[in-house]
Amino acid sequence: MELVGKKELLGGGGLVAVSLILVRYAELGLKSRPVRRRFEQVLVANMMAGLAKAGVEALVRSEQGRVFIETDKEREAVRAISRVFGVASLSVVMKTGSDMESMGKVAAELSRPILRERQSFAVKARRVGDHAYTSMDVGREVGSAIFLANEEKNVRVDLTSPDVVFYVEVRGKVAYVFSTYIPGPGGLPLATQGRALALVEEEKDALAAWLIMKRGCRVIAVARSENHGVEVLRSWDPELKVVAPGEWSVLVKENRALAVVFGYTAENIESIRDVALPVPAFYPLVGMREDEIRERLEHITD
Repeated sequence: MELVGKKELLGGGGLVAVSLILVRYAELGLKSRPVRRRFEQVLVANMMAGLAKAGVEALVRSEQGRVFIETDKEREAVRAISRVFGVASLSVVMKTGSDMESMGKVAAELSRPILRERQSFAVKARRVGDHAYTSMDVGREVGSAIFLANEEKNVRVDLTSPDVVFYVEVRGKVAYVFSTYIPGPGGLPLATQGRALALVEEEKDALAAWLIMKRGCRVIAVARSENHGVEVLRSWDPELKVVAPGEWSVLVKENRALAVVFGYTAENIESIRDVALPVPAFYPLVGMREDEIRERLEHITD
């Protein structure tokens, strides 16, 4: 039985625990095959850039609508990948064969340190490919293995409102078992939709730029100095470029920008009226309340 999740490899200093991270994307799957292939390549390149910025060495590969990352720095890798646009979610998984016995053994092993006394649990399974069993069969058999492995804790099955959910994703001859979905920002991979300039003078300007970045635009920050808004954006784009303010027409031409982004709200209507640009201007915050802006800022600066 092949088992990857906390695999032990012999490194320069002895045995090293290697984690396997499964990364999912959403919107890319809706694109045509050529566009999806190009977007996947950009997404993987962005992941590798984020990992490199975090000082994480990893093996990254894409396979059948998923991206897999092997690394010995699980926590750092998860944080870096969860800040890559285009990532819908990720999970630290254990890999095994897709036969029922192997899946049950791995799920039982995963469950022991997770389930506590008298907790309830459920198993959710999904499959890709042809198998001699159904997803319901996987849930039932794997659930039985988990129950027997934790019977002394008086655990119970609850399919409606469980304390813990274990997931099994079967893909052909292999299966991935895990217990947590970690959300990503979603959207489209950075740099798949051209460049945009973003005026970054206040923290809320960073949110406006972030929303455009989520739609795949590579943002170039226009700022007088390395302010907090710039720091926020750089945590999402390690290769963020910053330019000094100047004539917008010149900045647009020099940076080949297709648009300019402002963090103006409805309260800044006079400033919006004064904007005159050779390219489209976007105001992502114009329909937001101040409390909504604060809440979103907390989310992207966490």
